[in-house]
Parts: sequence; C-alpha cells; structure tokens
Amino acid sequence: MKQLISTKAEIHPDAKIGNNVTVEAFAKIDKDVVIEDGTWIGANAVIFPGARIGKDCKIFPGAVISAQPQDLKFNGEYSTVEIGDRTTVREYVTINRGTAARGVTSVGNDTLLMAYSHLGHDVSVGNHCVVSNSVQLAGEVVLEDWVVIGGMSAVHQFCRIGAHAMVSGMSGVLSDVAPFTKVFGLPVAYMGINIVGLKRRGFSRQQIDNIHEIYRAIYQQGRNISQAVEYIQSYLDPTPEMGQIISFIKQSKRGIVKSSIGQTASVES
Repeated sequence: MKQLISTKAEIHPDAKIGNNVTVEAFAKIDKDVVIEDGTWIGANAVIFPGARIGKDCKIFPGAVISAQPQDLKFNGEYSTVEIGDRTTVREYVTINRGTAARGVTSVGNDTLLMAYSHLGHDVSVGNHCVVSNSVQLAGEVVLEDWVVIGGMSAVHQFCRIGAHAMVSGMSGVLSDVAPFTKVFGLPVAYMGINIVGLKRRGFSRQQIDNIHEIYRAIYQQGRNISQAVEYIQSYLDPTPEMGQIISFIKQSKRGIVKSSIGQTASVES
C-alpha cells in the first residue's frame, strides 16, 4: 500500500487510510476516519471522528471536517460526515457532522467547496455543486445536483435549493429555490431561469423553452402558486423537467421564493 504521509502529521492508529493517499505536515486525522484511495490532505487540515472521505478528493490546508455540530440540541449522538469522490474542499472550509435529525452531513461527487464556506449539521450537498467563497449553509439545508451559490451568500436552516439553480453572490436565501432558476437579493427573488448553466450542461433549446414557459406561468401571469400548478398540469405538455418542478413545489415546506416584482409564491397562497 503506497502512502505519502508526512512524519509530522498526526494520524490515529484506528484511522483507515487508502492507497496513494498523501497527508501533509501537521494535518490531524482522528479515530473513526476513513479516507479512500488517491485523496490528498493538506497541511493543518483537521479531520475529526466520523469523517468518510471518498476517492481522489483534495482537502486544502486549514479545513476542519466532522467537528461537532453547532446545535444546542446536539446531545453527543453518533453521526458522520460523508464526502463523495473527486470533491475539493478548499482552505478553512468547515463541515460539521450530523445530529439526530438526519445523522449525517453529506457532500456528493465532483463538488467544489471554496475557501471559508461552512456546512452546518445535517446539510446535504449533491453532485457537481459549486459553493463559493464564504458561503454559509445553516443546518439541514439541501442542495440538489448542479447547484451554484455565489460568494458570501447565506442559506437559512431547512431551505432547499433545486437542481441546476443558481444563487447569485451576496444573497440571502430564506425560502426554497426551485430547480433551473436564478435568484438574487436579500432576501432572494426570482430573476429568471439559469439559461447559461443549462446550456453548459447540454440542455436543448426546446427543453429551455419548456422550462421558461413553466416559470412564466408561475411568476409572470398573475396566478398564485396553486393556480399556476393546476394550469401547468392542465395545459402544458408534460416533460421530465415539468415533473421535477411540480414535485419540488409540492414537497416545499418553506414555499418557493418570491418573484422580482413581489409576487408571493408559496404553496399556501
């Protein structure tokens, strides 16, 4: 088993370290930690019990993974942090482990967590996400796949951000952000659909037009959200994207964000 581990690193004998793992000087890896093949751990990173880090990840200097949650309800229950493959955790990122609420804080594959970002207890971040510098995710936030959050934004506890959505920098997310949308502000408001992101990910012109038509019905034609959902299901051609949007709205517990012109868009409206 080939490993490149500095003699100045502190590694608990019960930690499980895979092949071709590099651990730089002054990194600390505690007991009950699993680090899979090909991962690099930078200097001064601290990895507490309960961390599960996948293959070919990069953990930059000063990152703190699987520290106890900053939740007054936490009572010492066993919980974990689980990070997928090829994910990058930049300098001074903090990822708290889960609580009894969910038991795990999770990050998917091929995700980038930029410097100084924070993932609170029981957060779930999907695959191919970008969480930019100094973004703060409160406890039990959910980011679906391909979400991008701009720098210095904050997301309120329990909020959910749908797949392929983009939150612009310096924003405050207080409600759920529906899939494929672009939002900005404090609090955030709907600013349109994430056309640039969808094109980059191979969505066709027809798919983008269909998504746009759905959100016109929700935000731009004077209906409340319940009326808009009824209209969409009755008059628009069904597509996988429509199913994804309708399912997200129906499952929303905080309501989806308002439009830029002040329309309320909650399930109860």
